[in-house]
Amino acid sequence: MLSDPEIIKGCARHDRRAQQMLYDKYSGFLLGVCMRYATDRAEAEDILQETFLKIFFSIKDYSGSGSFTGWIRKIAVNTAITQYHRSLRHRYHIEIEEYVSTETGTESFEEDLFTSDELFRVLNELPPGYRMVFNLYAVEGYKHKEIAEMLGIDINTSKSQYSRAKAVIRGKLERLRKIKKSYPSADRTEITEEQNISGQE
Repeated sequence: MLSDPEIIKGCARHDRRAQQMLYDKYSGFLLGVCMRYATDRAEAEDILQETFLKIFFSIKDYSGSGSFTGWIRKIAVNTAITQYHRSLRHRYHIEIEEYVSTETGTESFEEDLFTSDELFRVLNELPPGYRMVFNLYAVEGYKHKEIAEMLGIDINTSKSQYSRAKAVIRGKLERLRKIKKSYPSADRTEITEEQNISGQE
């Protein structure tokens, strides 16, 4: 098994074996990054493939001075942003401001109450713009000024979308918490069906 520096050197020489090894090693990690920004798995896989094309094309420019994982992660995030801009040309912007409740309370949620799948589903239900800003700020650690520049929006828009995203997330988690508290022995299918019914009322 080749080390990362050896794989990187091989990829810089366009060695197909090295490229396959890089893909096998990091595709799972990068797919997880892409899934946070995509509307579904199919879109995430498209972003992933484009990400690897960019990695293979520009890997010769990787200096080796910083984290390689951080370097490829940034490429994935930038590719997701490009896809977001591209999709805006074909998608109506859905404004949900009037549906965002600011009266969700301040009760903290138990750390182990929600599974990772449930949290991911809640995040994935956010409108594209809200999800993009939330991920860039809360997960990737970008500042609102940087996010505004990357997405071509006003800094106050970035701040307000992040605030609204948090309100939506808290509201959804509060509803899910009540359902799980009411039906502690219910299986995941029953909880999901109950949540869907509640969301339609």
